[in-house]
Amino acid sequence: MATFISVPLKKSSEVDLVKPLSKFVTSTYPAGDEQGEYLRAVEELNKLRKNALGRPLDKHESSLEILLRYYDQLCSVEPKFPFSENQLCLTFTWKDAFDKGSLFGGSVKLALASMGYEKTCVLFNVAALASQIASEQNLDNDEGLKSSAKYYQLASGAFGHIKDTVLSALNREPTMDISPETVGTLSLIMLAQAQEVFFLKATSDKMKDAVIAKLANQAADFYGDAFKQCQYKDNLPKYFYFQEVLPVLAAKHCIMQANAELHQSVLAKQKKKFGEEIARLQHALELVKTVASRYDEYVSVKDLTDKINRSLTAAKKDNDFIYHDRVPEVKDLEPIGKAALVKPTAISPPLSQKFTDLFEKMVPMAVQQSMSIYNQRKSETVNRLVGTMREATNLCNGVLASLNLPAALEDLSGDSIPQSIAEKARNVVQQGGLQSIEQLIKDLPELLTRNREILDESLKMLNDEETTDSELRTKFNQRWNRTPSGDLYKPLRAEGANFRNILDKAVQADQVVRDRYSTHCDMIALLCKPENELNAAIPSANPTKTLQGSEVVNVLRSLLAQLDEIKKERETLEGEIKAVTFDMSITFLTALAQDGAINEEQLSLVQLDQLYGSYNQKVQASLRTQEELLGKVQTSHQEFSSLKQSNADTNQREEVLKKLASAHDSYVEISNNLREGTKFYNDLTEILLKFQNKCSDIVFARKTERDELLKDLQQSIAREPSAPAFNVPAYQSAPAAPAAPAGSVASAAGPTPAPRTVFPVQPQQAQSKPQPPARPPPPNPQAASTAPASSQPAATPANNPPPMAPQAQGPPYPTYQGYPGYFQMPMGYNPYAYGQYNMPYMPYQSPGQGGYPAAPPGGQPYPGYPQQPPQQQPYYPQQ
Repeated sequence: MATFISVPLKKSSEVDLVKPLSKFVTSTYPAGDEQGEYLRAVEELNKLRKNALGRPLDKHESSLEILLRYYDQLCSVEPKFPFSENQLCLTFTWKDAFDKGSLFGGSVKLALASMGYEKTCVLFNVAALASQIASEQNLDNDEGLKSSAKYYQLASGAFGHIKDTVLSALNREPTMDISPETVGTLSLIMLAQAQEVFFLKATSDKMKDAVIAKLANQAADFYGDAFKQCQYKDNLPKYFYFQEVLPVLAAKHCIMQANAELHQSVLAKQKKKFGEEIARLQHALELVKTVASRYDEYVSVKDLTDKINRSLTAAKKDNDFIYHDRVPEVKDLEPIGKAALVKPTAISPPLSQKFTDLFEKMVPMAVQQSMSIYNQRKSETVNRLVGTMREATNLCNGVLASLNLPAALEDLSGDSIPQSIAEKARNVVQQGGLQSIEQLIKDLPELLTRNREILDESLKMLNDEETTDSELRTKFNQRWNRTPSGDLYKPLRAEGANFRNILDKAVQADQVVRDRYSTHCDMIALLCKPENELNAAIPSANPTKTLQGSEVVNVLRSLLAQLDEIKKERETLEGEIKAVTFDMSITFLTALAQDGAINEEQLSLVQLDQLYGSYNQKVQASLRTQEELLGKVQTSHQEFSSLKQSNADTNQREEVLKKLASAHDSYVEISNNLREGTKFYNDLTEILLKFQNKCSDIVFARKTERDELLKDLQQSIAREPSAPAFNVPAYQSAPAAPAAPAGSVASAAGPTPAPRTVFPVQPQQAQSKPQPPARPPPPNPQAASTAPASSQPAATPANNPPPMAPQAQGPPYPTYQGYPGYFQMPMGYNPYAYGQYNMPYMPYQSPGQGGYPAAPPGGQPYPGYPQQPPQQQPYYPQQ
């Protein structure tokens, strides 16, 4: 009776995990021990997949352990790599476990770039292999019963987990074997079988009949639910697998119910309810008779039937002679209780006891993404603080240059170069003067062009692939059922548009720098000249030595010294701000472990405020101090200007000194801007190269997926009928002649093509050749002998001989020469051979062969054929 149902495994195509995962690791993590460890882990993961899916698995716990380890590793890897169609694209192809395919098309398969799809299919194989291992257990001992129940519950839990997660994991229609309806039904079947195993264990342990009856009744209930699922779901009966399973489920439902009634009858006997005992035994006997009559080829119930018959005979005998208790109707009996001792095993990785995470040190992608956003927020905070200080310093320099300070205080003689101007000139010369700026300006267009070319080439790859996808979608319409490239490339196009916008803004910034350089170019060139030429270029003025020791000059010098001190403090403060570091990954990992998600914005803002709050206060204090000092400088400068002797020469000299001071400040700022621009373009080149690689990878993956889909479509089109079905006329539906082989009925799809050979067809091949419909009896010999007397031997298909009555055929003809006792079929019989092969026609007479088209009188040759000598001639000439 112990017929248990197992599930076949799905088959997967080979996938190279090493190349794409290694490429991601090398592009994401810097070279070193950590990167090398991750690359070795990628190799191990690829080996693990080959062991789990690349070879046949034995029905043993060790094989199941390999599958469980691979599934656990997938669950661990999935959050640590950006698996998706538009990022890290890995296409997994799996065949339908139940669809056996056809001769030309092969079995149904689905290819998806989804790690969730891979996990679902691997978990299906875990459940299938668990069901096979459970069905192989020896149920005659306790160990076998315990193992079988454990594996059936694992299979039920795995199938149930797939039912709950498959649609969200795939985001599209799955194949039928992993659809929610199918795996839900399989989960019920496995649960019913686990309950049956507990029933068998209770029976072998000779537990109380009340307990055994409840266990059996619960098992019958589970089998009934599974049977209803198989029977009423539209798609399941299409599978041959479920066509075979359906009668087993129906039989098991009846058998378990019969067992429940049998053991409940014992309980009724103990309570001296002899009529109830007989009613339950009769019901049990009806159930097993139903199984024996309908499902005997699937399940044997002989032993159970004999046991029920013996109990029923004894009960009837005792009741008839002793008790005379009334036998109630089955519908009036109290329902038997139920006791469910099984439940689906919860699927919560890790499932393997030997699991070790190959990528234990790698943080999940959620943490990586949060870290990326945090680093961006940190950079924005640093740039804001540093930019605020630099703007304040530039403002201070601009105000002092407009007041000709400190040059005005140093130029009291009126005929020498002020000390500050001389230092500024030396600083410009040390930094390279005009040549360094001009070289940096010259390099910018080349860097810009290189970045534009990389971006344009990347977007061109996307455009070309999207155009091809659109053309194929237009050609195949709904058959082209993959994600449209336009939808898939939206994130990449948005990223490309962002890069384009960045380049456009960079071009505008470059132009601003060029314009500023053009404005101050002459004065910068003057600063680059030797000291005597610079002194000669500055106009002379009347001396103002009377102001040398005045109080206003001393105040101005004190204020300028304080401003210089503020500038130095800002430089130190800028270095401290840039040097701040904090490992935010620990905070994000803790949040992910506690809450299952990361509130990046809240965590980042709190941490950044702790890190840079004090620096922000120092920057604001520096700005307020500078503002106060500049106000005092302007007031003191007004007093200083009123004391100086004002004339045209003095004003002209001050104007030149102001321009020289401003030219130095502009030179320093332009140089910094150009160096930052050069670094920006070089850094952007690396980012754009990664973007290009990302585009290249996804386009390659899409091309591979496109080729697979085209291949599947071609096979699908080849399986379709070339013409719609049509109704066969009634007169052609008559049974064929008795001599026709059973397998020779013509197919409604169309005639079978004529054989392209001159050699006879072997009997195995001849069975598939369609035969003509039944014909009237053959004409009499006289009519047959006179009608074709003047006809010529058939030379073309148009001169086929008339149909003949089926006659007994001789033994099969060989296709080679020199075999004694057999004769070659005459060439004239096969009208399709002429014009196809250059074979000689060798007429002969075959003693054992029936006549063509009808048997002539004895001793007479066939009409239209030359007389043959009596001896046997081989078909091929003898050497």
